[in-house]
Amino acid sequence: MDRRQLEEAFFKGLMIASTVIIVGILFAILAVVLLKGAPLLSLSMLTQTPKGGYYLGKGGGILNAIIGSLYLAFGATFLSFIIAFPIALYLQEYARNRFASFVRLSLDILWGVPSIVYGAFGFTIMLYLGLRACLLGGIIVLTLLMLPIMTRAMDEVMRMVPHELRETSYAVGSTRLEALLRVVSRQALPGILTAVLLAFGRGIGDAASILFTAGYTDHIPHSLFDPAASLPLAVFFLLGTPLPEVQERAYAAAVILLVIILSTSVISRLLTTKWTKFVIK
Repeated sequence: MDRRQLEEAFFKGLMIASTVIIVGILFAILAVVLLKGAPLLSLSMLTQTPKGGYYLGKGGGILNAIIGSLYLAFGATFLSFIIAFPIALYLQEYARNRFASFVRLSLDILWGVPSIVYGAFGFTIMLYLGLRACLLGGIIVLTLLMLPIMTRAMDEVMRMVPHELRETSYAVGSTRLEALLRVVSRQALPGILTAVLLAFGRGIGDAASILFTAGYTDHIPHSLFDPAASLPLAVFFLLGTPLPEVQERAYAAAVILLVIILSTSVISRLLTTKWTKFVIK
């Protein structure tokens, strides 16, 4: 066996080992959470808010955290898309512009900023404005967290659309905006959907950014200025109690969070497969 064959065999084995490790970690996490949390799931846990003494082992559920997480994630995803999509279109139209390169660099830096820094920033601004922890504050901070993820993901999938398609649309009389919306965006639609759901999954699973901005409550928020609970913080607070039976409820909450995230991934795959049929090959 010569040197090139040895190198090929080495890197092939390295790739297989890496794949096995990643898949093994995923299944290990799923196994631990499901084995410890699934037996504790009940209808009351999904349909009730915490009652008096819930964190001491008494009755109730985490409906407040489930609803709060959905409010926060859907609200932030909606705001992020409104901002991210036009930015992605701008980056496509002025791809070689220096300012566009600066925007990409800024988004890459923001993507790497720890979520606790976003939380501290949002908390500082809220203190300056005289706002207390509330649903609106959590949505805004999550939007800041999700925005660079969604924008850069959209930007990358749009860059994969052949430039010849855009030139063809120009040739038949389309304007720049029409070419971006009717050609580029349509071709990149499966990737755009994936970008949105990727950001949604990142937002619904984050705890640090909303710890001081959304707060926590045992009640379902009825307005944007009410504090909101979330599943990641429910897991955190339940694990922080000294009672083992209460700590076990944290794994049940983690199961619910995993189900939401995995469902989002499956829906993304299904919709992407369906909409890809309408993309020009």
